Amino acid sequence: MCGIGGELRIDGGNPDLVLMKKMLRRLARRGPDHSGIWSNGPLLLGHCRLSIIDLSEHSNQPIVDSDLGFAIVFNGTIYNYRELRHNLASKGYAFFSEGDTEVILKAYAEWGERCVENFIGVFAFAIWDIRNHSLFLARDRLGIKPLYYTENPRSFYFASNTQALLEVAGTDTTIDAVALHYQLTLHAVIPAPRTILNGIRKLAPATTLTINFNGIKRTRVYWQLTTYQSEFRTEEEWVMAIHDTLRLAVKRRLEAADVPVGLLLSGGLDSSLPGPFHHPCHSQETFQSNH
Repeated sequence: MCGIGGELRIDGGNPDLVLMKKMLRRLARRGPDHSGIWSNGPLLLGHCRLSIIDLSEHSNQPIVDSDLGFAIVFNGTIYNYRELRHNLASKGYAFFSEGDTEVILKAYAEWGERCVENFIGVFAFAIWDIRNHSLFLARDRLGIKPLYYTENPRSFYFASNTQALLEVAGTDTTIDAVALHYQLTLHAVIPAPRTILNGIRKLAPATTLTINFNGIKRTRVYWQLTTYQSEFRTEEEWVMAIHDTLRLAVKRRLEAADVPVGLLLSGGLDSSLPGPFHHPCHSQETFQSNH
């Protein structure tokens, strides 16, 4: 878990460094290992880091690649970053860190907005195009990582939590009545783009947002859940398919970290599926030895 934040001035003025420092203080609990601020013309990026992959200073953020002309702040984990790194290296990209953040940056240089379609993981990130002065925001397929924003005639702001955006003077903190209805009827879930506050919105899952220095915004949905109803499997085959999928998901998460990883089951769907993990063909010992 890290914290990201930024301000893009859309009125020709300069972003507020004092405000960004206040925003980072609100984000500090998300990333106690390092904090950084980077500016370029109308943009300020801020980051609070929790070191998970590549614990060295080379992966401190914001990360800037002057040769490519991009800068990034990122919260999350890209589980398949090693495969993507190998692919991008074969295309001629050189890396100065061992982390997944730089892989996102190179992937954006190679595939543009469609880079998100190649990521397996949980993420919220912002990439600044230094040459074209445009900002690209993205959120993972299911919206695991948060990304909120607010705006006024002067600036567009984004952050990992609403508390950071409350530092922006004039943010409308009145209650969104529709959001309150959702809050009380959908098990405390408020669908994007709404939040409980009228002045703060959130980027929808599986969605990207591009905004230029004039404040013109464009969104794109890059993924939708699909179902396969034509495939026939026996109950035993479905049990094993779910088992294999869960094993792969756990394996990816265990491998994508340079620090000790803890595992737990919540009270949701995962906890209601003990069968695959205790299937007689696959004991717990077998699972551990395979990893």
